[in-house]
Amino acid sequence: MADAAPVATNPSWERVQIARHPKRPHTLDYVHRLLTDFEELHGDRAFADDHSIVGGMGWFENRPVMLIGQQKGRDTKQKLVRNFGMPKPEGYRKAMRLMELAVKFSRPVITLLDTPGAYPGIDAEERGQAQAIAQNLREMSRLEVPVITVVIGEGGSGGALGLGVGNRVYMLENAVYSVISPESCAAIIYRDSGRAPAAAAALKMTATDLLELRLIDGIVPEPGEGAHADPDGAAEALRQTLRTALAELSKLTPRQLIDQRYEKFRRMGGFFTESA
Repeated sequence: MADAAPVATNPSWERVQIARHPKRPHTLDYVHRLLTDFEELHGDRAFADDHSIVGGMGWFENRPVMLIGQQKGRDTKQKLVRNFGMPKPEGYRKAMRLMELAVKFSRPVITLLDTPGAYPGIDAEERGQAQAIAQNLREMSRLEVPVITVVIGEGGSGGALGLGVGNRVYMLENAVYSVISPESCAAIIYRDSGRAPAAAAALKMTATDLLELRLIDGIVPEPGEGAHADPDGAAEALRQTLRTALAELSKLTPRQLIDQRYEKFRRMGGFFTESA
């Protein structure tokens, strides 16, 4: 009897599944492991407090920092409160208010990205979803303090990028970062959302892919089968990455930080050159 044909593997889709694992550490899981004396701050001072984005001041290894991240929630009740990690305009405005507060007190900003995307509901559109994200992109590009961004799970399109304009951008080993989800991409390109695994491979959304494309600055290793298997180990790996990045960026002046951040994002996507 002939041997069975080997089953084809799709590393990109496997990473998507790990990034969405229900027990994967979220922002507050890392906050509790990395920061001391963390004080969460609330509200955008205009409409409401968006619980899908959490942020506040704390101490990272005797250094005061402002940490802001997206929070998905665990059980059904938490997911509803956190809106499944999909921020609305007031969430992005709250995040920017906290970043401006960080600049006022000269504190580095750390952002943790973990969202399937910004909330697409009509109420979010009515309150200026696109404008809120666009303003964050503009204002983050000219913050006068170090900005370190880490994709800890799903980095979904502009919903993630609204907190993602950093001097350093890292991804956890099993995180994904893309302009669109594999399911939505498959529905548009292949007319079949069931072909999401093929779309995941085509999107080049894994940390390895994005490092090769020079869209991120480094990969944070995960222990064992993934961060969900050893949250403490994942937090320690992230601690080492943040420690190194903060040490490097603290040597730069505000003007150098802004210029470095601007040049970093201007270089992205330059895959074509004009012929002489």
